[in-house]
Amino acid sequence: MLNHKFQNRSILFGLTLTVILGISFLAAYPVMGHGGKDHGGTNFSSLQAVQKATELYDRLITMGKLPEEWETRLISIEVGTRQHSDKNEYVIQFKRAEGDPESVFFFFDQMGKYSGSNFTGQ
Repeated sequence: MLNHKFQNRSILFGLTLTVILGISFLAAYPVMGHGGKDHGGTNFSSLQAVQKATELYDRLITMGKLPEEWETRLISIEVGTRQHSDKNEYVIQFKRAEGDPESVFFFFDQMGKYSGSNFTGQ
């Protein structure tokens, strides 16, 4: 009988340890999975440019600077780069299904500073 209790405790301990290790791994994964940047935080990624542009885009719609169809008729978001004033910039284009202008562009320098926005991409 004593042997059976010991065996059940061993199984319970093993399962508990597995769950704890699994939770620890899942909690640490987002911290470790940040690729593409150095640890100094000085690089600004394409994804960060899209995130910042999306925040500005939402703000313009909320404030009424862009009509609601910019939200309801949005068909694509594209990210690219351009050379402007001897510096590389990220270009984020929000394109809607129809209307004039068809696109709005947001620009950020390589450090993440907002450089401007317009409807021409120039």
